[in-house]
Amino acid sequence: MLPDCVSAEARGSLQWWNVPKNLTTRSVVTLSLQNPREKIWGVLLSINSFGITIRGIDINSFQDWVRSVANNTETMSLSTMFVPMMRVEKATLDEAFGVYKSFSEQFFERVGRSVIEVMDLPDEEDFHFSF
Repeated sequence: MLPDCVSAEARGSLQWWNVPKNLTTRSVVTLSLQNPREKIWGVLLSINSFGITIRGIDINSFQDWVRSVANNTETMSLSTMFVPMMRVEKATLDEAFGVYKSFSEQFFERVGRSVIEVMDLPDEEDFHFSF
């Protein structure tokens, strides 16, 4: 139940929900998925009522991938995948919390380049995912 102090008009504004403003294309996110349970970290390419398209990697393989990029071995690669919305439990922005660094910050510290640079994504105008 929503608090009584929040009017219906306020709940309709972006300041209340914040989702469209923060979860945009090229946002670095973590997806929590179900059936089977897994977590995917990567760059959001598109989001709609059908699902989410992300270029990323299973979160359990993140450190190995960073190590391979930092050592220029690149024995691992990222995948571009579509995840149906029925599997998505939640999508969270990759953000630092207190002394805990985000995955993006950890990547930058070890590699010296941003995640977006390394992923070599096409221009936003070239993102044409339609279902």
